[in-house]
Amino acid sequence: MTASSEQARPIVEAIGLTKDFSDFWMRSKARAVDGIDFEIREREIFGLLGPNGSGKSTTIKMILGLLRRSRGKLSVFGRDPGDVSVKSRIGYLPEESYLYRFLNPRETLEYYAKLFGQRRAMRRERVDELLEMVGLQHVAHRAVGEFSKGMARRLGLAQALINDPEFLILDEPTSGLDPVGTHQVKELLIELGRRGKTILLSSHLLADVEDVCTRMVILYGGRIRAQGTANELLSDSEHTIIRLPKLRTATIGRIDELVRREEGVAVESVQPARQRLEEFFMGLVAKAQAEHAATSGALQGGHTARFLGGGAELAPQAEGRELVEDLKRSEDRPATPAPKADASPTAQQDVLAELSGAQSTKVSGATPAAASTPSSTTPSSAASASPTVQPLPSSPSMGSTPKASGKDIDRSLIEGLLGDHDDRSKGTKG
Repeated sequence: MTASSEQARPIVEAIGLTKDFSDFWMRSKARAVDGIDFEIREREIFGLLGPNGSGKSTTIKMILGLLRRSRGKLSVFGRDPGDVSVKSRIGYLPEESYLYRFLNPRETLEYYAKLFGQRRAMRRERVDELLEMVGLQHVAHRAVGEFSKGMARRLGLAQALINDPEFLILDEPTSGLDPVGTHQVKELLIELGRRGKTILLSSHLLADVEDVCTRMVILYGGRIRAQGTANELLSDSEHTIIRLPKLRTATIGRIDELVRREEGVAVESVQPARQRLEEFFMGLVAKAQAEHAATSGALQGGHTARFLGGGAELAPQAEGRELVEDLKRSEDRPATPAPKADASPTAQQDVLAELSGAQSTKVSGATPAAASTPSSTTPSSAASASPTVQPLPSSPSMGSTPKASGKDIDRSLIEGLLGDHDDRSKGTKG
């Protein structure tokens, strides 16, 4: 397959896509997705709409290869969704942000960047840009476990963009966000669309999809109920809207008479223009930010990260120079001297000395009683070998077996680890 033929394919193509969930006996229990057909084209923002339980998340998981389809055909970048080669080309924000609570935002993004094999300089640059873009630069060193849901969603969005994906899948991206965060996310998606990203946006919030999506499908009960562009789906052929500056009441009356005479219909309603609530709210926030009002939440996001969608990447020469500098620093670093032996015997040295002493006693043929006679040791050696413990007899003929102390058990375990346990048994039996 040539590169041109692969580019001509849609990013995602589904034909008769079906997913059944079965019970323990493999009997069909529920059909989450029922024979849907759709395609997601390159460089478009595609909306997946529907109420909770309509099959949106199941469809996304099949596209990601996390769930196997029951029937139908599904391809991503012209390949099977389970193909590993397509994974690095996708960025995914799940419905719930599964983040490590003990890491901070910087550590979180560094971790995911390392999974994609990014060099250190690239990682640092991207992490800084993404934290500024989502408005978390001032809390970069706070644990994620202390974040609100909205702040965690912002970090999850940054994580989904760390690899500069060609295809971005967002499942309820504005869930838990305040109006400021929601507005910023929508502006970001529009900008990423301009930069050539292909985006799949799943949401049950209709206003979010209407504001940013170029095409959409509406699911209900696992089936597609409608699909097309926003204009195709939302155009109203029964009404006409004319926007005019504020008019006098008398003028409105004469317009009504004209419409009745020329069209045979009456003006249904006349309403003064008003702002959308979102626009009014954003105006208040912008005013407060201009006055530098303090806030403990996320800040206004910065510009879209430069590396996303055609931004300048680090040159290969820069990465090569960084590698050379790392090697030079490792060569210039003085060798770490070997640690000096501690003059005072440690607990481990005491045990080993005792074991080696017991071994030499057995080789010379001394009896256990002679080896442990207090008078045969000097005070200094007694101090270093104290407390001495008689080895356990290995033959029933040597008398009753004394009760093993904790030290005997520890020594027996250490002998087994050192490989001396078998030699000692042979020497005692001999």
